[in-house]
Amino acid sequence: MRRPRHPIARLATVAVSAIVLLPVATLVAIALSGDASDWPHLATTVLPGAVATTVFLLFLVSVGTASMGVTSAWLIVGYDFPLRRFFSWALILPLAVPPYLAAYAFAEFFHFTGPVQGLLRAAFGFTSIRDYWFPEIRSTPGAAVVLSCVLFPYVYLTSRVVFLLQGRNIADVARTLGAGPGKVFWRILLPVARPAIVAGTVLVLMETINDIGASEYLGVRTLTFSVFSTWLNRGSLEGAAQIAMVMLALVLVLLAVERAARRRQRFHTGRATHMKARPPRVVLRGARALAATVAVALPVLFGFGIPIYVFGAYASRRLDRFFSPELGSALLNSVITATLTAALTIVVALSLLNAVRLIKTRPIGALVRLASIGYALPGTILALGLLFALARFDNSVDSLARSFLGTSTGLLLTGTSAAVVLACTIRFVALAEGAIRSGLEKLPAHLDEAARSLGQSPARSARRVLLPLLRPAIFTAAVLVFVDTVKELSATILLRPFGFNTLATSVYENASRAVVEEAAPAAILIIMTALAPVVLLSNALAADKEASL
Repeated sequence: MRRPRHPIARLATVAVSAIVLLPVATLVAIALSGDASDWPHLATTVLPGAVATTVFLLFLVSVGTASMGVTSAWLIVGYDFPLRRFFSWALILPLAVPPYLAAYAFAEFFHFTGPVQGLLRAAFGFTSIRDYWFPEIRSTPGAAVVLSCVLFPYVYLTSRVVFLLQGRNIADVARTLGAGPGKVFWRILLPVARPAIVAGTVLVLMETINDIGASEYLGVRTLTFSVFSTWLNRGSLEGAAQIAMVMLALVLVLLAVERAARRRQRFHTGRATHMKARPPRVVLRGARALAATVAVALPVLFGFGIPIYVFGAYASRRLDRFFSPELGSALLNSVITATLTAALTIVVALSLLNAVRLIKTRPIGALVRLASIGYALPGTILALGLLFALARFDNSVDSLARSFLGTSTGLLLTGTSAAVVLACTIRFVALAEGAIRSGLEKLPAHLDEAARSLGQSPARSARRVLLPLLRPAIFTAAVLVFVDTVKELSATILLRPFGFNTLATSVYENASRAVVEEAAPAAILIIMTALAPVVLLSNALAADKEASL
């Protein structure tokens, strides 16, 4: 019988896929283990409202992000107006603001005592909230506005790429045939970009499902909130797992939509990228130029300007908090956790890509795709399943130690920072794998075979040829994972040890006690840290020459 080649690579791929699926398998087992006594209550009182609220929120966020992202991309690519080059990269700055920070900032900015309502009262002489009407930010539409303002860059980036590759060429052809700007956009550009818009919107919706800090603070009872409430307030683990399964089903639907959109996007791109010449942008003047500038400025001001204004003002009055032991400890915990996660994630991603490189079979390719599903899992589902999987492991080890060694090992992984690192690794391995794979695809296809033809073994070829060439991609992947780990909230809340605070949980705890101003220094540190990948991406966009923009 012929032995399979590269057994270590095969074993590593199977192990990673199994670990990624472990939280989901655990949740399924927990959901099926109950006596179904909670299900009538959930089905009649919890799920209808939570599902309706979640679907309504997803609908509003999809409309908001698609409107802002597509409009901004269309204006940036097709028209010339004041500050266009600045806003071409500034439009991705809201990505540096986590949704929960945006929710805290918006609630303060639009509060009765905030600057907006204060200016409104001063302008019209109002003295009480009964004298005028003002939209309530602590509502489902308010949460949709907050999430849309910080997540629309996903749609902006995907739409912008399509408009750059093919949209302006097709639009120019349509204009020569007498089509007006409105007809060109609705009849030509929008259908061409629809797959990319759908793909970007699905990413936004998965981030919306994952959110817990913003929805809870704004009083929106989504499915994610219901998982926490059912488990912690009702004490029903089985009920929480059943709600998590509903969330997972919703995520799988979104993944299917996203995959179908990507297949259509490859088809559109392949058909139109042969047109290389890019016609000049339409120059706007007067009122049209002002309207275009305002249209691209407002998303930046709302998604990035308001959080910076609110937290910057609070932080400037609490400069001593930057040197407090609590903040220093939270910063250190965040840096250590994010560094370990980035290192572990890079190792796992490289091992997966190495397996694909060495073993070109469908089963290995399917396992690698399976190992990447963690990024689509909401942090609540991931953390809840992992928490009880680790608890089962710890209890099993403790039982064996008591039986054979006469001693107790206690909890080895449950309630430790290692659990947080493991959860973040599972969730962000797809991010690292995608970034490194993008760098790998840019290398010559036969580079590895050429090294082997010169007598290099696969391991030496990877170490001496591929890894040095992939260093920029590996660095980019490490930065992305580091920053996303610093911002991660939902999984960290459930898995962190007692007394273990990161920057994200420190902000969350202060906001939960209604003292957002005390969280300002930690919030500023999170935003400044998150700016790192945004600056990298901004530099890449700004480096484009005028002809390629």
